[in-house]
Amino acid sequence: MINIAHVIQPVVVDSSSDLTVAQPITFETMRIARQFATGKVHVVQFFTKYHDEDPLISEGIEKIPDLTRSVRDVAGFQGNRKLSLIKDILDRLYEATNADYMIYTNVDIALMPFFYIVVNWIIEEGYDAFIINRRTISKTLKRVEDIPLMYSQVGEKHKGYDCFVFKRSAYPKYQLGNTCIGSGKVGAVLAVNLIYNAKKFKVFTDLHATFHIGNDKIWKSPHLNEYFLHNENELKKVMQHYDVLQNPLDNPIIEKLVDQYGPQSMKRKIKRGFIKLGKKAKKIASVFRSKIADR
Repeated sequence: MINIAHVIQPVVVDSSSDLTVAQPITFETMRIARQFATGKVHVVQFFTKYHDEDPLISEGIEKIPDLTRSVRDVAGFQGNRKLSLIKDILDRLYEATNADYMIYTNVDIALMPFFYIVVNWIIEEGYDAFIINRRTISKTLKRVEDIPLMYSQVGEKHKGYDCFVFKRSAYPKYQLGNTCIGSGKVGAVLAVNLIYNAKKFKVFTDLHATFHIGNDKIWKSPHLNEYFLHNENELKKVMQHYDVLQNPLDNPIIEKLVDQYGPQSMKRKIKRGFIKLGKKAKKIASVFRSKIADR
């Protein structure tokens, strides 16, 4: 029987946060999925938190050592967001377990009852690292009592990465830098590590195994842009470590990153800039000529 260790990081939030709705649903669906897997897959669920926080969490999810730093301790920001480093979370999981596989999911990702059975099936198919893309369901369902209806919604595909499964034995090779969760590009950082340290990797885009309530993309808010730029810089360091641009693997994620950050990308951006500038210059000239004609 395959041993799986799954970690999340719950947080204390005020009533205005979408996590007020999402976290209790995540905890309850994790409990249900753990029970559903009994006798089929050996699953242990863990959580880590900040040392000065005490979030409410369901019984059965085991505590591992607290987090003691945030992204604010490794870089300067104008904002005051206490965002965790993904490395700190996964380091604690690695030290806490000898499981065959490790799973990280965002704390707002809920599980279908058969989630761990699906993970086990994928592993038995020979995949040693993979991502399962979530389904996005309606925002109208917000209570733990609504979970059966949430299960019943097929939802819509989502392109982002928020559920990662990989061999524990590969983790010491991972290069995660100071990438923080709660902002963009963390999924790309994890994906690059999974891809370059796996023998058989895949992103599963059509599985109804996890879900998320709504798709507000709060991390794209302008006041959080500095954290996005920080993560983008960390992603570039990770890409440099794996020599992604010079040694791209045959993978759609890697191809997209090469297209986005490779030297050809800069040429295209410069060309697009000249095209836009040219169109603007033509428009200004046209206006100027019309004013001369009016005189």
